[in-house]
Amino acid sequence: MDDTYDIAIVGGGIVGAATFYQLQKKFSNRKLVLIEKEDLLAKHQTGNNSGVIHSGLYYTPGSNKARNCVRGRHELVDFSKKYKVNHDVCGKVVVATDVKEIKFLDQIYQNGIANNTEGIERISPSQIKEIEPYVKGVSGIWVPCTGIIDYVEATQKMIEVACAVNKNSKILLSHEVVKIENSDGLKLIKTKDVTVRSKYLIVCGGLQADRLAKSDGIPLKEKVVGFRGDYYELEDHAKQMVKNLIYPVPDPAFPFLGVHFTRMVNGDVECGPNAVFSFKREGYNKTDFSWNDTLDALIYSGTWQLFFKNASYGINEYRRAFSKKLFLKTLQKLIPSLKMSDIKPGRAGVRALLLGQNGETKDDFRIEYSQNSIHVLNAPSPAATACLAIGNDIREMAIKKFDLGN
Repeated sequence: MDDTYDIAIVGGGIVGAATFYQLQKKFSNRKLVLIEKEDLLAKHQTGNNSGVIHSGLYYTPGSNKARNCVRGRHELVDFSKKYKVNHDVCGKVVVATDVKEIKFLDQIYQNGIANNTEGIERISPSQIKEIEPYVKGVSGIWVPCTGIIDYVEATQKMIEVACAVNKNSKILLSHEVVKIENSDGLKLIKTKDVTVRSKYLIVCGGLQADRLAKSDGIPLKEKVVGFRGDYYELEDHAKQMVKNLIYPVPDPAFPFLGVHFTRMVNGDVECGPNAVFSFKREGYNKTDFSWNDTLDALIYSGTWQLFFKNASYGINEYRRAFSKKLFLKTLQKLIPSLKMSDIKPGRAGVRALLLGQNGETKDDFRIEYSQNSIHVLNAPSPAATACLAIGNDIREMAIKKFDLGN
C-alpha cells in the first residue's frame, strides 16, 4: 500500500469508531485510516453487549469512568438524535431484594448524586411496582437518564459521518494487524495482506489490546483476560413482564454488575449476563476453545489471583452457565413469578478485563502514549456509553503528543 496516512486507528469497535469520528471532525484535512480485522465493524464487545446507555451511577466519583460516562452519555444521546440512531432514554430501576443490600444501595445513590446523575431518586417497594409491576424489592433507585441503544448502528453511523468529511480517508475491513514497526519516523502497521504506513498510530484493540501494545514495544505488565457473559431471553409471551431495565444491587466484592433485565431497542428482553472465564478471547459459545488464549491466561499469575479471590463467585457463575434452573433462580430474586417456560437461551458476549499481576482488575479507563502511538489499554463498561468522551480525550492527547496543532 503506497499511501501514507496522517493517523492510523486500529480497531473497529465503537471506541475506535468514535476516535476516528472525533479526529476527522476536528481535522477535516487529515487523511485517516481505520483498520479492522473482521469483515464488519463492531463485531466483538460492541456488538455483543446489552445495549445499555449507562447513567454513571456506579462509578467512583472523580474517576475517568465517572467523568466520561456522564459526559459521553449526553454526547451519545445528542449524536443519536441528530443522526437518527435507534435509541430510547427509558430509565431503569436498581432494586434491593434484601435489607442487607440497602447499605450498598445507599452507597450507589450517593455515587449517583456525586456524579451528577440527573433525576435519580430513592423509591419505595410500591413505587418499584408502579414502574415494574412484576418486580419485588424492599427498596430501590429510579434512574430516568439510563437508556438503550443499537451500538452497532451507532458505530456504523460514526464511521459514515466521518468518512463524508474527507474522501481520502479509508476503512480497511478484513485486515488483521500482525505486527507494528517503526521506520524512518513512520509507523508500519503490518497486516496479513498489506503494510499500512502512517505518521501516527492509535490502537483501540479491546480484547487484543495487550498483544497489540506489546507488538508496538510497550512494556505492559498487565494482561487482558476474557470473561464470557451468557444471556437468556424472555419468550414472547413473557416480554410484558419487563417494561424497561431492571438491575440488582451489585456486590462491591465482585467486578461485575450482576444479572439484570434489559429491554432492547428491537423489543426483545434479555436476562443476564453471568461472568465466566473464557477459554477463547473471542469465543461466544460455551465450548469455544483456543490453546493460545487459554495458555496465555493460565500461565499468568494475575488470573490465578483473581480466581482465588473470587472462588465462590466463580464456581456459582460456572454452575449457572450450564444450568437453566440455576440461572432462573437468580432471575427470580428480582421477578419471583418468572418460570422456566418464560426464558430461552440467548446470545453471549466476551468482556476484556485488564488484570494486574496481583489479580486486581484495572477498573478505570487507561490510555497511554508511547513512540508516536496512543494505546487504549483498558476500556471496560461503560466504554460504549462513554465512547465519544473517550474519543475526545484521545483527540486531545493526539493534539498534544502528535503535535497536530488546533
